[in-house]
Amino acid sequence: MISPAWLLLIAALLILALPARLRSPFFILAVALSGLAMSQLGEGAGPAVNFIGYELVTTQVDRLSLAFGYIFIVITIIGGIFGFHIKDRWEQCFTLLYAGGALGVVFSGNLLSLFIFWELMAWTSLYLVWSRRTPASRSSGMRYLITHLVGGSILLAGILLHITTTGDISFEPMGQSLASYLILAGFALNAAIPPLHFWLPDAYPESSITGGVYLSAFTTKTAVYALVRGFAGWDILIILGAIMAIYGVFYTIIQNDTRRILSYHIVSQVGYMVCGIGIGTTLAVNGTVAHAINNILYKGLLFMATGSLLQATGKSRLSELGGLYRHLPWLLILYMVGAFSIAGIPGFSGFASKPMVISAAELSSPEWVTILLELASVGTFLSLVIKLPYFAWFGKGSAEITTQRLPKGMYIAMGLTAMLCVGIGIFPQLLYGVLPFEVDYQPYTAQHILNTLELQVFTLLAAILLLGYLKSEAKITLDVDWLYRRPAPYAYRLFVMLPDRVFAAIERFGLYLADLARMFARNPLHFLTGWAKRLGSTRYRKEEIDSTDSRLSIGVMGTVLLLGFAIIAALLLV
Repeated sequence: MISPAWLLLIAALLILALPARLRSPFFILAVALSGLAMSQLGEGAGPAVNFIGYELVTTQVDRLSLAFGYIFIVITIIGGIFGFHIKDRWEQCFTLLYAGGALGVVFSGNLLSLFIFWELMAWTSLYLVWSRRTPASRSSGMRYLITHLVGGSILLAGILLHITTTGDISFEPMGQSLASYLILAGFALNAAIPPLHFWLPDAYPESSITGGVYLSAFTTKTAVYALVRGFAGWDILIILGAIMAIYGVFYTIIQNDTRRILSYHIVSQVGYMVCGIGIGTTLAVNGTVAHAINNILYKGLLFMATGSLLQATGKSRLSELGGLYRHLPWLLILYMVGAFSIAGIPGFSGFASKPMVISAAELSSPEWVTILLELASVGTFLSLVIKLPYFAWFGKGSAEITTQRLPKGMYIAMGLTAMLCVGIGIFPQLLYGVLPFEVDYQPYTAQHILNTLELQVFTLLAAILLLGYLKSEAKITLDVDWLYRRPAPYAYRLFVMLPDRVFAAIERFGLYLADLARMFARNPLHFLTGWAKRLGSTRYRKEEIDSTDSRLSIGVMGTVLLLGFAIIAALLLV
């Protein structure tokens, strides 16, 4: 009952010592061994240790944690194949640490260990943003770090308050309290619930090509796991999830950068999951976990495809791409598998999970929630099935594009992921068998297939008529980050420049006082005489104070010191 996270953490340190040719095979082997160790875990609690009077359960294993654990292992192996050509030992090291942090969260048996692994994820994922080594990645990475430090502080405050008020350190369903709301806020930031989502579309598009695959899989999905574990059935999450789904998909339609489109779409897809968590029924929770698993696969495939576009062309903006169907036809096919999956087309993985959440909303939530989720599905089809592939592979770019050959590992990884997306779509029981509860749901009914195809055909016809309006241009789109970007220069002046100037003035004044004390101690009579002359407006030079004239003799000063000691001794005796 030892968390498989520790195998990845140890492997992350060992990989630093290996030569370049062995690091990629070792990466995949270490993750596979961690998955093998996970398969040997039995459900239940691991050993408990005493920590400052609290019994800490080190590992908690159930069907929920295993479901997330297995998909994290799968996507990490696929990511290792996709990035097999990478020679950056630090990126491979931090990727294993990041994956280990994600596994540590889902197998944590208490709130303190969960927080430690939560923070490990924040710090290690930062390197995947910075590893692209561009000015934009450095800036967005710094904003990413600051945001997650704030979120981690809120989470820690909630955990400490919860432990203080309840005396309970276990991670169980939360009751209504201030501590619970603080913990919820910490989880909500990592889940990218608006308006706490701005860090995601800011940082993920600037990450390294391989890093984007892992980022799309771990941070938001561990937050979904935590919300399922602690906050299932909270009505506020229904509202937030429905708004999230439509909010994220709106921004995908108006974006120009391919990886930013996918980043905003993570917000939309996690909205379905958050909504399902808020509904809290067995069907809704199963749908949430199933959709999280599928999302990791097809979103990973889409990030791999757009990352491959960037690798092959050096460009990621739709306004600069186009005509690539002749150069990268297989990449288009693999991308479309991911797009069909995320759109929920019958025969692909999304059809096995997204309708579960929508069906749960129809049964247990207001009608407007279902309407928003259906509208978000329409936006998904428009942005990822129509807009992105059309303008990237068939549109006319701003200049002639040259492509370079992609490593074989990229195609192998995308091919494996595409096979999983199709396999789950055709045989959904492969997915339903790992969900937390027994599944009593059949996606392939005539009515369900007919309703889905009607909606998608209607969307396709509308997209053909409105295709010209979907064209993207190189422009800046404003989001809630405007609220801190706009006043940032003024805040910098108020909270950085002004305090700096005040402290500098105080420092100069302190040095001035110290200089006066030095001159007084050096020659008290001349110092006092000099200040008397200054007060009388007589010209007086500082050098005169440093002269030896009128300086008290050593005998006089010794007598004064002895007299002082005598007075102090007499007072002490009295």
